[in-house]
Amino acid sequence: MADHQVGDGFELLETTITQIHAAFESSAVTAEQLVAAYLSRVKAHDDTLNAIISVNDDAIERARTLDATFESDGLVGPLHGIPTIVKDNHDTTDMPTTAGSQPLAEFVPQRDAVVVERLREAGAVIVAKANLQELSFGVDSISSLGGATRNPYALDRRPAGSSGGTAAAVAANLVTVGTGTDTCSSIRSPPAFTNLVGIRPTIGLVSRTGLVPLSTTQDTAGPITRTVADAARLLEVMAGFDPDDPVTATGVDRVPANGYTDHLDPHGLDGARIGILRDLFEISDTKSPGADTASTVTATIETAIEKMETAGATIIDGVDLVDSAFVETARVVSAEFQRDFNAYLADRSETPVDSLGELVESGGMASSVERRIREAGILETDADSPEEQPQYLRALTRRTATRKEIIAGLVADDLDAVVYPPSTVLPVEIPDHQPFSEMRCELAAHTGLPAIVLQAGFAHEEIPVGLELLGRPFSEPRLIELAYGFEQLTDLRRPPEQFVWQPVSVVKIIIGTRRVAPLVSTLNNHTVGSSTAVSPES
Repeated sequence: MADHQVGDGFELLETTITQIHAAFESSAVTAEQLVAAYLSRVKAHDDTLNAIISVNDDAIERARTLDATFESDGLVGPLHGIPTIVKDNHDTTDMPTTAGSQPLAEFVPQRDAVVVERLREAGAVIVAKANLQELSFGVDSISSLGGATRNPYALDRRPAGSSGGTAAAVAANLVTVGTGTDTCSSIRSPPAFTNLVGIRPTIGLVSRTGLVPLSTTQDTAGPITRTVADAARLLEVMAGFDPDDPVTATGVDRVPANGYTDHLDPHGLDGARIGILRDLFEISDTKSPGADTASTVTATIETAIEKMETAGATIIDGVDLVDSAFVETARVVSAEFQRDFNAYLADRSETPVDSLGELVESGGMASSVERRIREAGILETDADSPEEQPQYLRALTRRTATRKEIIAGLVADDLDAVVYPPSTVLPVEIPDHQPFSEMRCELAAHTGLPAIVLQAGFAHEEIPVGLELLGRPFSEPRLIELAYGFEQLTDLRRPPEQFVWQPVSVVKIIIGTRRVAPLVSTLNNHTVGSSTAVSPES
């Protein structure tokens, strides 16, 4: 028997929310058994992945309570009993919120993030918090607390970031579903690199309250899942108005009356009009790590586009929406990072540091992340009033212009979406750093427009390649239709082989909130949860 068999023969690997709920109804498995099995897989596998920073000591009890409620009243909500991981930049009252940073290792907020509140209200069991690029500043998923997350399809490669821990955990079936945050790329490149689905929602659809910020004008939370259907279900729960985040007023009444799951149309590509942004396929720097893989990425996505056309989509090649160089001049992260992070700390008196500068100067950060912050001049920016700086104001103006121009182009050509690669290159080999210059994240990030990433195929038969679809404001229903139609046509999802089988002897329930690294056992001559400190640059 393997560690993915649970209950009355219920198959854990690749299971979905719908399948789990059907298993609850048939008494094939209980929430407690399900949570225990996933926690067993965490113990068995996470020392290899470095995907998880902490596990939840309340998870088993939460599952038992949900089981008792199910016996008397049925499902409490659309995520009843679903083992869920959240990126460790979501405030949680029952686990530390660290943003991957050692100086914040013991910080426990007094209130859940609004997204976390909604997950719990829907019945989710938060089983763990995911590793990430420390403070979300970068695209490697390296942190001083969690080390370097590895790609479950090729352990010598990066999973991208900053939500790489969530993606690796979901891809390796350590949880059912997960959440990430996206400032630029972070809900999109990790799913692209790990054969998953990720949705960056329209700004205003999902609350940002209780998320450790990087850039408030760009930050958003979103789902990371193995299927489009699970992403739609998760987004339904996450979306909604939050009075503490006034931007969410723009999303009121924008969720479909019957939810996003009503748009899971297997024929969603039939009659669609999809444009190809050719300029975003072109590599930016031939000296970038992984530059020699760009042609493979392009070829894989070209094949996917051909399948879209076969399914009834009209493909408009060579669409030109906006000048890419102009989009790049609308970057604001460097101006907002220190201001927004300091404001987050100021609202939480129990944090051990009072500013980004103090955190950086503590010497406790991963060296590569600290170096990036210093080299970017983040600590030299005006943390109190960047809005008084002409360069920042120009960038904001250009963001507005970019948004208008893209929307106008989509309407003029009657396009449902445009397609391009989330990254022009494959996951790079460790210790190289994933080149941000090759990420194609800025159209959505700088405009607040929605985007969905889904599986496009594999390069060299083992390395996942994703494709990204960008749509009009609050067009998540249409993007889900397109993505679901493509997913049902291609069936490209498959688990990473090395995380499929595991002897049952290691199936144990993990109880207790703890760093995963100190958990010690041995398995097939591999150390599981080695007590040896994990190098953040490994």
